[in-house]
Amino acid sequence: MQTLMDIFTNLSFWGAVLRIATPLILGTLGVLLCERAGVLNLGIEGIMVAGAFTGWLTVYGGHSLWTGVAIAALTGAILGLLHAWLTVGLALSQHVSGLGITLLATALSSYAYRVSFPKVSTPPTIAPFEPMTALGIPVLDTQTPLTLLALLLVPTLAYRTPAGLALRMVGENPAAAEGQGVSVAHTRTAAIVAGSALMGVAGSFLTLAAFNAFFFNMVNGRGWICVALVVFASWRPGKALLGALLFAIFDALQLRLQQAGDSALPYQVYLMLPYLLSILALIVVARQAAYPQALMKPYRKGER
Repeated sequence: MQTLMDIFTNLSFWGAVLRIATPLILGTLGVLLCERAGVLNLGIEGIMVAGAFTGWLTVYGGHSLWTGVAIAALTGAILGLLHAWLTVGLALSQHVSGLGITLLATALSSYAYRVSFPKVSTPPTIAPFEPMTALGIPVLDTQTPLTLLALLLVPTLAYRTPAGLALRMVGENPAAAEGQGVSVAHTRTAAIVAGSALMGVAGSFLTLAAFNAFFFNMVNGRGWICVALVVFASWRPGKALLGALLFAIFDALQLRLQQAGDSALPYQVYLMLPYLLSILALIVVARQAAYPQALMKPYRKGER
């Protein structure tokens, strides 16, 4: 009990929570945008890998960190456009298309890395984002600008605007949206491209802020966690932030408990802890989740 009290009263613990939560917040908001428009995007895992690689490679090539973030976003947007063409334009299976995007993006990133660094055994490093020390807020002073960006995006996406209402209408009742003069195809495509761009930025955080190099398996299932967090959040940005922080607390806690080293439990139990607790939270909340009614339902104008 004393160990837990020491952990939870340590500011460095909460700084670690924010760092762990940042890619989850960005990725979850990206998935949320897609699903609010009625399209499931299981390409997030691959898009995060591609964003992590292209953002890092851009900076390694001599460009600025923010240029790397922009290239990562552009990479995600291009992959999102491909997903939109397959699922919105051709009305193909959203599950198959998303998994295909993940496999394609992961394989292309792996191939590009091997071609770019054929004889390198240790991943080259870059100078990552520095913590923001001028804000005067203890926890945020240990974070990078991408964390602040992620936090600011939550109220931005939660704010009700005509575009946001059109997005929700397309995800709930596309026929009614068309009747009001809203193009379902254009709205869904824009949502997928924007959401995928956020996924790319989520990946770039790993190589440009959390670490200083690109290595395989660094995304490590974070994309799938983001898909689950959207259900946990009932497709609401505020609850998405809460879900990302909750998972990050579990993850940071297991790291601290391992470091404490005063337990007879094997370390695999601690590694399993954040996923197990997240699954339990998901089970409790998912029963009451009100999902978009047109989610995963292809729409063709004029059809009923």
